[in-house]
Amino acid sequence: MNPLFCSFLACTFPHPNPLLSSSSSLLRSTTPTPSSSTYPPFLRISASTKNVKEKLHPTFYAPAATSGLPEIEIEIEIEIPRPPGARMVVTEKKRPVPVLPSSPLVTIFNSLDDFINFMGLPLPPSIDPNHVLSGNFAPVDELPPTECKVIEGSLPRCLHGGAYIRNGPNPQFYPRGPYHLFDGDGMLHSIRIPQSQSHGLPVPVFCSRYVKTNKYIIEKRAGCPVIPNLFSGFRCLAGCAVAIARVLTGQFDPLNGISVANTSVAFFSGHLYALAESDLPYSVRVTADGDIETLGRCDFDGNLSKSMTAHPKIDPNTGEAFAFRYSPVRPFLTYFRFDAQGKKQPDVPISSLSRPSFFHDFAISERYAIFPDIQLWMNPVEMVMRGGSPVGTDPTKVPRVGIIPRYAKDESEMRWFQVPGFNILHTINAWDEDDGDAIVVVAPNMLSIEHAFERMDLIHNSLEKVRIDLKTGTVTRQRLSQWNLEFAVINPGYLGKKNRYVYSAVGAPFPKISGIVKLDILSASSTTDQECIVAKRMYEPGCYGSEPFFVAKEPENPEAEEDDGYVLSYVHDEQSGESRFLVMDAQSPDLHIVAAVKLPARVPYGFHGLFVRQCDLKMDS
Repeated sequence: MNPLFCSFLACTFPHPNPLLSSSSSLLRSTTPTPSSSTYPPFLRISASTKNVKEKLHPTFYAPAATSGLPEIEIEIEIEIPRPPGARMVVTEKKRPVPVLPSSPLVTIFNSLDDFINFMGLPLPPSIDPNHVLSGNFAPVDELPPTECKVIEGSLPRCLHGGAYIRNGPNPQFYPRGPYHLFDGDGMLHSIRIPQSQSHGLPVPVFCSRYVKTNKYIIEKRAGCPVIPNLFSGFRCLAGCAVAIARVLTGQFDPLNGISVANTSVAFFSGHLYALAESDLPYSVRVTADGDIETLGRCDFDGNLSKSMTAHPKIDPNTGEAFAFRYSPVRPFLTYFRFDAQGKKQPDVPISSLSRPSFFHDFAISERYAIFPDIQLWMNPVEMVMRGGSPVGTDPTKVPRVGIIPRYAKDESEMRWFQVPGFNILHTINAWDEDDGDAIVVVAPNMLSIEHAFERMDLIHNSLEKVRIDLKTGTVTRQRLSQWNLEFAVINPGYLGKKNRYVYSAVGAPFPKISGIVKLDILSASSTTDQECIVAKRMYEPGCYGSEPFFVAKEPENPEAEEDDGYVLSYVHDEQSGESRFLVMDAQSPDLHIVAAVKLPARVPYGFHGLFVRQCDLKMDS
């Protein structure tokens, strides 16, 4: 989910220039040297080339049918530190050919991966696939469109003709080694609700489909994992060397994308996208019969060449989409937007950052874009040399919030305000006050930031409202709830504007979700902390849900009350193994269930989703 190694590999192997010259060598070593690393395997790769000029480029980037291959001899040697006098060496020499499902190269490199994983240190629970993929985190197979039964109540008319779609990780193959929750291939779980017919109520249709990313397609053809996982696949030098060797032998091209597109779904400019911040968006659509199709990786007419956030903000009034990307190389942060027709506008590089930070989400108001610079930063050295996380924590750093006019053409008007202890992964909303002289940001503050990726079960989030006076620089903060809240949403029609109600998931602890609460964030005094929960629904014991999503009954009615609508979510019963789609009344004090649909297959726990109305689905088709 982060662009660290996608950007690294893209910078290391620029396309379309040749990868090697006629005299190149990679990590060449001719004299065995004992390794002092805590990771036993040590990998060496060397290459000698013949007749490479004018031929290497089509070999590595052309379709499998390409002929006229250069003669390249690649030697891969693994040395395992053993007792004095003992030595074991595994050597393979192969000429790279276009990779086919039965290619020996795939088998060779898979064997190397297996050996490295076998000889490595024991895996911590956060990247042990036996732990991460247990229970309802285990992957499921694709499911074609299948009719469902409404087992309680009836589906509200405002949902008819639309579809609820939620994204999440679902590895295509069982991991060969380390695996983080964020590494799984993206799978979309959709429930389409047809228009009601004269002869009866609509019968919802459920479907689960992989996002057909470049990574998915390559590994589907190979029949096994090929592209290393971003969050767990580069945890030692030997593993990194194998990944580079896979690129050099044409098994995959990082410039074609290595993303899993597993984080969120967004609809803007008439199209639906599956997103992960390590790559470009993937265009998808829900068909009339409820199926999900991947249309392809989208670069917006060549104007988006690098990655993009999984949390773009769509202005409900203008139809514009605002986004950003972050990178391990300068500029570490780049802001940009799309007009209502989907045309990408020029980048606005933010050069005032001194080192790469982890920016997962941001916010917009009617005048500004707001970026949280928190205590997380990208830390590739720690990951490769010590087997740590690709995202590190800096407890000495003071978090801050960057504010820039949302139509800025450069960063000259970017201002940074220190907000100590304010570490947020997701924002909920932001708005302007005092005629644009102040900004309010509402977000869950992660109190245990050091556990963000390694021990999510130890995370506690405190929902806060932060007000920044742009004239005086004064920052005031107010805690809105002591509950452990994350994955919170609002009525989408109020994005960037002052709103009253928030609907948030309750950690059980995270990443499991035990219920949903509704908060009135304007009811609290502006000077004191106050519990703002006004309604809640806690699931039955053994039942856990997903991020909620709010759907307004009358989105086009300017007189409608902000909370006049429904809250949607998938919920899974771990005792019965049954998954359901719930529709809850957003105005009732107990978030009363107005409809429940029994799903024909299990829905694993996942990340973000949205509801797409009938008119938007027709536009996308």
